[in-house]
Amino acid sequence: MTVISVEHLSKQYRLGQIGGRTLTEDLNRWWARVRGKPNPYLKIGQEDRSNREGEYIWALRDVSFTVEQGEVVGIIGRNGAGKSTLLKILSRITAPTEGRVKVKGRIASLLEVGTGFHPELTGRENIYLNGAILGMKTTEIDRKFDEIVDFAEIERFMDTPVKRYSSGMYVRLAFAVAAHLEPEILLVDEVLAVGDAEFQKKCLGKMGEVAREGRTVLFVSHNMAAVRNICKKGLILEKGVASSLGEINSIVDNYLSSLLYSENDETIETDSFIVNSVQIKSKTNLAIKTFDEVTIDVHFVAKTKIHDPGLYIGILSTDHQRLIGLDFKDHKTIEPIDVGQVCQMGFRIFDLPILPGKYVIEIYLKDMAFYKIELVPKSFTFEVVETPIYGGRKIDRWYGYFGLHVEANSKR
Repeated sequence: MTVISVEHLSKQYRLGQIGGRTLTEDLNRWWARVRGKPNPYLKIGQEDRSNREGEYIWALRDVSFTVEQGEVVGIIGRNGAGKSTLLKILSRITAPTEGRVKVKGRIASLLEVGTGFHPELTGRENIYLNGAILGMKTTEIDRKFDEIVDFAEIERFMDTPVKRYSSGMYVRLAFAVAAHLEPEILLVDEVLAVGDAEFQKKCLGKMGEVAREGRTVLFVSHNMAAVRNICKKGLILEKGVASSLGEINSIVDNYLSSLLYSENDETIETDSFIVNSVQIKSKTNLAIKTFDEVTIDVHFVAKTKIHDPGLYIGILSTDHQRLIGLDFKDHKTIEPIDVGQVCQMGFRIFDLPILPGKYVIEIYLKDMAFYKIELVPKSFTFEVVETPIYGGRKIDRWYGYFGLHVEANSKR
């Protein structure tokens, strides 16, 4: 059964337009403008900016998709892609400019720290308030209350006004309420990133449990490992447009691949070189996986004659530990490069051994005839995605940085 249907959804915002604190103020200001009168809320000496023409921006543009009951859908994209705007429209926090949304079932949303909480009320009172908003009876909330408190792990503060909570405490209680008060649809934004690692793991487990109960989850996150683990389906938003919808592993691979090339496709100059792009790609997959055959290519133009061209590439961890170093001169020598000549140098790695995670590429271009070594003044990032090695077990830093082709043996 389809529980969410989004049809040609668009949302437009106007930049530079300053509104009032209430709808009444906005209407009075508009009516004064129509009659040619001054802004009635303008203070003496203050510039009237309410009539300034603003630039329009489409946060969402012609987005269409459906979600079936019990599906867990990951919504991914860069900052500003429209992910949060989409969830706000589904939550009925804001209205669309064009298109329509059909939702069947009760929605609980966790979009921002403290969303739906009254700051003057205690944690206990806010649990009952949120339950009432979801249409639950007091007896239903009573039945879930202890479970919510245990999950949030803030029992000592349940009778404290939530305005005194830290952001982490807010998230703990807000997620516990949203997940336990039995909504048919749960919407979760990147807000979980506020919590500590252990609580994030707990929340992801709870979302998986909610999905197994047949309820629907829409999950916005930049944590691709978490998205892969709990979602079956994915949607990529790119500048407000739904660019891809499909099976989650394929969607995440597409997203990481596009992110890599867009980030690393930038002109950078050294004294002797103009670097047009740096590309790292797998021969067999859209995204890079452990043990893939991988190529790293540097495309550049020579600003001066390079008599004895050389290239060094270092693969580093995110805390800049050097993991691998490759020097072109150890493997090959090429002819001199003339001024203005376009050139490509790089490496083909037959069996990339590094385990899933984020990594950094460091590049030096050389003219060894004069022992000239120039650092390209930018680090290029790439990600090795989760790979079903070692029996399909999830790999983390406990396993280090490198994978090995091994065979276990035993003897009695």
